[in-house]
Amino acid sequence: MTYNLSEREKEVLELLTLGYTNNEISKKLSVVVDTTKAHISAILDKMCVENRIQAAIKAIKEGVV
Repeated sequence: MTYNLSEREKEVLELLTLGYTNNEISKKLSVVVDTTKAHISAILDKMCVENRIQAAIKAIKEGVV
């Protein structure tokens, strides 16, 4: 299942599964932290999870990343 994630959301999700912080994700993708937070919020909504840990676990279990 892909959860209709954008390419950028997939990039952010992959970095989440690797344990990156919001600041680290922002630097890696050359965006401001608020943009990273917006992507993470969208990911959580689309994956129907409550936090980044749940998103990472679900993504790994379901082969999303």
